[in-house]
Amino acid sequence: MLAIFCLRLATGMMGALLLFSPQLVNPRFYRTHFLTVLCLTAAAGWLGRHEPWWRLTLPVVALAFLGSISWSLQRCPGGKVLIGLTIAGLALNLGSAGFARIQELQAETASGLPLSWAYLAADEFTSTALLGTSMTAMLMGHSYLIAPSMSLAPILRLLGGLIAAFFLRFVLAGAGLAFWTAGESLWNAATPTLLWLLLRWGVGFAAPLVLCWMAWESAKIRSTQSATGILYVVVIFSFLGELTSLLLFTNTGYFL
Repeated sequence: MLAIFCLRLATGMMGALLLFSPQLVNPRFYRTHFLTVLCLTAAAGWLGRHEPWWRLTLPVVALAFLGSISWSLQRCPGGKVLIGLTIAGLALNLGSAGFARIQELQAETASGLPLSWAYLAADEFTSTALLGTSMTAMLMGHSYLIAPSMSLAPILRLLGGLIAAFFLRFVLAGAGLAFWTAGESLWNAATPTLLWLLLRWGVGFAAPLVLCWMAWESAKIRSTQSATGILYVVVIFSFLGELTSLLLFTNTGYFL
């Protein structure tokens, strides 16, 4: 579970770089991103070292290392290409880890809904987008502390992407909850499952959405320091929500 979480976060962070132009951001930001992804991918490989897919993390670690070097050099040779290659490598890792998870779990959920590739891909994409944009937006906020005159376009685009990711994640979780409760009454579920569900929807959806709106309004008036502080809390809540989602999937077979 933690290995998949690390892969989702790493993939989302790299994907979030596509939301803004490198001309608007200092190359240090990209270098730090690649180093963070390197550590997350290495952690995923170590946590999943007993899984058949763990060796696929090694090329991604190498790509992330090359990316950190590229964005440390003048003109960043091959920097954009390495972003694309790293995203592709991470996506392959996520797909392989997801296939292994399908093999380990039952072929069908308790209500008979098959764990199809489309269902799994939707979960991976929405979770990856949510984790990546929240973390990247928070880190972007720090860039304004050392470059206060920087364009607001990067953080506003990231916040827009984050809100969109929350919406898509909410729709998928709502559909999963509807399918799950159609076959089993919500109140007949085990108490721990109900508690995890309340945590997932309260901390993972309701609170972050309000905070995202506050961060958006703060960023629009160039109060980037306030937006960054709010985004710290959004990141924590997003992490808790997505980890809880993984637990609920293990217990119910649905992405709740």
